[in-house]
Amino acid sequence: MYFAHMKPQVSALHDDFDVHPIGVEGAARRTEDDLWFLPGSIEEEPDDLPPGPRAEPRETAVLDEWQRAEAGCAARLARVASRLGALDERLKRGPEGWRHRLALIEAADLSWFAGDRIGPDRLVLWISLRLSGLHDDTAALARIGWAVRRLMGGPGPEQDLSAFLDRRDTANLADEAEPFADRASGWVDFISQATDLHPITRACIGFHLWSLAGLGQHGDRMEAAVTAARIAASEGKGAVFAPLAMGGAGGLRAGGLPADRLARWLDGMETACLTAMRHLDDTEAWSARAEAETSPLSGRTPLALSAVLAEWPFVSAPMAEALTGASRAAVQRNLAWMEARGLIREVTGQGRYRMWRAAV
Repeated sequence: MYFAHMKPQVSALHDDFDVHPIGVEGAARRTEDDLWFLPGSIEEEPDDLPPGPRAEPRETAVLDEWQRAEAGCAARLARVASRLGALDERLKRGPEGWRHRLALIEAADLSWFAGDRIGPDRLVLWISLRLSGLHDDTAALARIGWAVRRLMGGPGPEQDLSAFLDRRDTANLADEAEPFADRASGWVDFISQATDLHPITRACIGFHLWSLAGLGQHGDRMEAAVTAARIAASEGKGAVFAPLAMGGAGGLRAGGLPADRLARWLDGMETACLTAMRHLDDTEAWSARAEAETSPLSGRTPLALSAVLAEWPFVSAPMAEALTGASRAAVQRNLAWMEARGLIREVTGQGRYRMWRAAV
C-alpha cells in the first residue's frame, strides 16, 4: 500500500548510456559472441519465475481517485450530509439518553456485521449488569462493549488512534514486526492528507484502507466501522457518530473502485440516518405518551422508569432497580402497571430473566 511501512520497491537500475543505431549492415556483422549480453529466445526462458513487485499507486494518485469519486457523488453526498446534519441537530436538543439508545442499537447491528452476532438484549445485560449467558463469547462482548463506549463519546480516533482502539504492542514484539503505533500513525497521516474531502468521504477512505494499513485483527471490522463512524460525525455538535449499520450494513461491503465504494457508503449511511431518525421519532412519541399516562401516579419511580425505558432498548427488573434507585417491589409494581396499560411489552416470554421494551 502507500503507507510508510509499505513503500513500493524502486529499481536501482538507470539507463545512463546512449544508444546509437548501428544500421542493418552493422547488425549483420555482429557475431553471437558479441551479443553475449542479450537474453535468449522466449522458448529458452523459464516460465516459472516468481512475479516481480507490482508498482503501487502513489498517495497523491490514490487521493485524486477518491476526489474524483466524491465529485461524481456530489449530489448524493450533499443529501446524506443533510440527513446527518438533521440527526445531529435532533440529538443536540434531545435528552442524553437518546445518544445512549442509538449507540446501543448501532453497536448491536455492527456486531452482526462483524460476525459476533450479539443481540440488543444480550448487549444490554452485559453493559448494565455485566451479565453474560452460559454460551456467550466474552471476547465478543468485550468488543461490543468497547464499541458502545466509543460511540458514546470521548476523544476521537484522529487524535490518538492507539488510545482510541485500546491497543498497544505486546512486550515480546518480534524484531521484524512493525510497531502498531507506527502502523496507526501511517493510517492517520494518510487520512489527514484528505482534509479537502468531506468527513463522510474521509471516513469511507479510512474504513476501506484499514486492513491495507496493517491495522486488522480479529474483530477489526468492528474497529474500522466504529472509527469511521466517529470520523464521519467529527464536525457534529449533537451526534457523536454517524450511523452506518442501522437498517442494514450494505454500505460497509468491500469491493470495487473508490467510486463504487463511496456510492454504497452514502446509500448505506442515508438508510442508517433515516432509521435512526425513526427510532427517535418513535421514542419521543412514546415518552410523551408515558408521561401523560403516568402523571396521576404518585412517587418518582414511574417517571424514572419511563426515562430508563426511553434510554435502553431493553430493560430487566434488576436493571431498572439499579438505574432508578427504586426498590425491587416498586419497580415490579410499576412494570406490571405499564405492561397492563400497553406502554411496555415483555419480550422473552419466560418466567425468569424477563425483559421489557417500550411499546413504540
